[in-house]
Amino acid sequence: MDIVERFISYTKINTTTNREKGAAGIMPSSEGQRVLANKVADELKALGLDDVQVSEKAIVTATLPSNVDYPLPAVAFFGHLDTSAEQTNDTNAQILPYQGGDLCLNAEKQIFLRQSEFPELNDYIGDDIIVTDGTSLLGADDKAAIASIVNAIQYLLQHPEIKHGPVKVGLVPDEEQGLRGSKVFDVKRFGADFAYTLDCCGIGELVYENWNAGDAEIIFTGQSAHPMSAKGKLKNSLLMAHKFISMLPGGEAPEYTDGREGYYWVKQMQGNSAKTVLQMDVRDFTEEGYSSRMKFLATLAESCAALWGADSIKCKLADRYANVFNSLQGDSAYPIDIAVQAYRNQGIEPKVTPMRGGYDGAALSQNGLPCPNIFTGAHNFHSIYEYLPVKSLRAASDVLVEVVKLTHDRFANGGNV
Repeated sequence: MDIVERFISYTKINTTTNREKGAAGIMPSSEGQRVLANKVADELKALGLDDVQVSEKAIVTATLPSNVDYPLPAVAFFGHLDTSAEQTNDTNAQILPYQGGDLCLNAEKQIFLRQSEFPELNDYIGDDIIVTDGTSLLGADDKAAIASIVNAIQYLLQHPEIKHGPVKVGLVPDEEQGLRGSKVFDVKRFGADFAYTLDCCGIGELVYENWNAGDAEIIFTGQSAHPMSAKGKLKNSLLMAHKFISMLPGGEAPEYTDGREGYYWVKQMQGNSAKTVLQMDVRDFTEEGYSSRMKFLATLAESCAALWGADSIKCKLADRYANVFNSLQGDSAYPIDIAVQAYRNQGIEPKVTPMRGGYDGAALSQNGLPCPNIFTGAHNFHSIYEYLPVKSLRAASDVLVEVVKLTHDRFANGGNV
């Protein structure tokens, strides 16, 4: 099966993550993810891979055995099964030739992918581009990854002259709500020595930095009273929350930051005058910066408690995931070196990009499996304007094959993991 045909077949399965079921601890949070897991597992079995398994949680694992008689490390490739809950409609993918200007996604609804809004389209003039009809996500996040991985495996099997060690495949559910699948993935049992996720990014982008990420829940407890007798009695928890927010550092929010600048994100607030719960995300690329931000919130809460009373405010802080770069330094940096060389061998100049978000590789790396991120070639994730140039999709798969080749060459010649 051609990679484009394969990808489009995946987009026909609705795998929208379900936030309510995810919050209830159900995995996968949507049955479409299990359907896709079983479909891909069947394809891997048909290709002849060993130990193809789909777990109760719809985690897919499989192994392409080594074709040499000397030991080599096992490299793995990961994708995620779910798509964002930002749009829940079924996907109607289409392939359109792009000759410049605006691209009409839906003539009836007058939905256009406009070059003025997405100037990077100029990089793909003359290419075929996979888009939707403007009523849903495309799902290249992350079905382009799955198509690239399966296509690379198929290519290796069709070319037995390419020497390689063990190549492993891992697909996980519910990445779109806190990396849930990768957090429960059994790295030790899987048996890979290093890995790559494919998630996000246009052709050439390479990620080995992401946030140190934390969650903050601030609970404000007030005192309700009828307004006719509220003077000196009413203690409004909503206003307490607003005062707390006003004391956060100015300009350190997502809408004011980019690059490696961290932030506090006031994400959700619910309550009434008696009780208000504030949910916040805390993000920073450095461990020191992240620790400082979490300490600042704790100190601010303590100061507010001194003003309003110890029972008026409670601050709950929790780590979500760590920067993958923490796991890719020193002797563990070789997956980055291999990826950079693989890009260049394919005529692609690496564009090292710090990811202002999380990806499965962060959880996998934190659990002992070093895992940078390779591009899928897609743009505008979580949007009806998501698109995937065909040449970029093919390039992602070609890079994976090159990674496998380089892994053999590096370690067959005496390199150490």
